[in-house]
Amino acid sequence: MVKTTLLKNGVRVITEHVPYVESVALGVWVGAGAKNEQPSQYGVSHFLEHMLFKGTHRRSAKGIADEVASVGGHINAATDREYTTYYVRMLKEYVPLGMDVLTDMVLDSALDTQELEREKDVVVEEIRRHTDMPEDHVHDVLAEVSWDGHQLGHSVLGSEQTVRNATSDTLRAYLREHYTPQHIVVSAAGNLAHEQIVELAEGTLGQLSGESVEQEIPPLHHHPDTRLVDKDTEAAYFCLGAPGYAEKDDRKYALAILDVVMGGGMSSRLFQEVREKRGLAYDIGSYRVSFHEGGMFAVYGGTGVSTLGEVVSLVHDECRRVRTEPVPEEEFKRAQTLIRGSLLFSEESMGSRMGRMARSLLDYGRLITLEEVISAIMAVTPQDVIAVANEVLQPDKMSMAVIGPVEDVERTLKTAGLPS
Repeated sequence: MVKTTLLKNGVRVITEHVPYVESVALGVWVGAGAKNEQPSQYGVSHFLEHMLFKGTHRRSAKGIADEVASVGGHINAATDREYTTYYVRMLKEYVPLGMDVLTDMVLDSALDTQELEREKDVVVEEIRRHTDMPEDHVHDVLAEVSWDGHQLGHSVLGSEQTVRNATSDTLRAYLREHYTPQHIVVSAAGNLAHEQIVELAEGTLGQLSGESVEQEIPPLHHHPDTRLVDKDTEAAYFCLGAPGYAEKDDRKYALAILDVVMGGGMSSRLFQEVREKRGLAYDIGSYRVSFHEGGMFAVYGGTGVSTLGEVVSLVHDECRRVRTEPVPEEEFKRAQTLIRGSLLFSEESMGSRMGRMARSLLDYGRLITLEEVISAIMAVTPQDVIAVANEVLQPDKMSMAVIGPVEDVERTLKTAGLPS
C-alpha cells in the first residue's frame, strides 16, 4: 500500500509497504539537477553530490561509509539533468540509521575546503574517463548539438574548468537555492511503517526552511545539425537524434513502442538488420528521454569507420519503413508485452519502486501508478505508432553526433550521400 504525507514545511513523504521483503530502499530526492545550473556552474549539481559524502559536522567521510556498511547496508547517490538523489538500502530494523545518515549529509555537510580541493581531482578524472569512452561520450555530444544553448544540453559532469572554479561558497549557495522543502521528496519502499518514516523525516528534514524561486526554462528546440569529434579510434561511434516528447505528453507511450520496435533489444529491427543479418555492428539500439521541456528519440551504435555510412543509411531506411508501413500485429504485440514485462520486473526491486514514486511526485505532484502506465501502453494502436513515427523520424529533423577519425568519417559519410 502506498501512502503520502506532506510535512508542515512542504517536504513530501511517500512510502510503499511491501511485507514480503526484509529490506527497505530509502531515498532523499531533490528536484534539481544539471538543467538548473548557470553556465559558470556547469557540473555543480554533480560535484555537490560528491561533496555531501565527504563528511558532516558529526561524521567523517569514512564514518558515513562505515556506519552504513556495519549494518550490512548500501549507500549511494546519483545526479541527472532534473534530479539528485541520495539513497540507502538497509535491513528494515536499521531504517532510523539510514534516515539519520542521509539527512545529516543533506542538512549538515561540512563542505571542507581541503576535502573540496581533493574531490576536484576525483571529478576531473571522472570527466576525463568519460571523454575517453566514446561509446558513452557520444550521447553528451548529441545532446549538445541537438539542444544547442539550452540548459538541458550540457553534460551533467560539467567541464574541468567549471569544476576547478567551484568553491565551498558556490556549493552552499546552490544548496540554499535548490535544496528547499518544496523540492524534496522522501521516498521509501520495503518492509516499513509509513508512520515511522514520517516521524523520522519530520525530526530531521522537518527543520529545513527556505523557498526557491522557480526557474523559467524554455521548451526544447531540436537543432538538426551534425557534429563530428576527432578521436583516434578504430571504430566510429554515432548517435542520431530526433525531437521527442515532453514528460507530460501522452504521445510518449506510442514513442515507447516505436523505440522497442526500432532498437529495444535483440528482437528489434536495428539489431536484427545491422548486427545479425549484416554483421556491421556489435552494439546498436535506440532510446528515448522525456523532460518537462521536451524530449528526444535517439539511435546509437558503433561500427568500423569504413562501414559507418552504410550503417547510418540502414538506420534511415528503417526510419523510412516505420513511417510508411504499419507495424505488423505480432511485432506490435511483442513490443507492448516487452514494455509491460519490463515495468513489472522492475517492481521486484525496492530501489525501482522507491525511485518511481519519487519521480512521480516531483514530475506530477501525485502518484502515477504502474497500472496507469501499463494501461496507457496497452491502449496504443499501430496507427498511433505510425503517426508518431511520421512526426518524429523525419530526416530533415534529425541531428547526428559521431566520434572517430574525422577525415575518414567525413569520407565515408560523403560516399553514402550523408551530411557531414
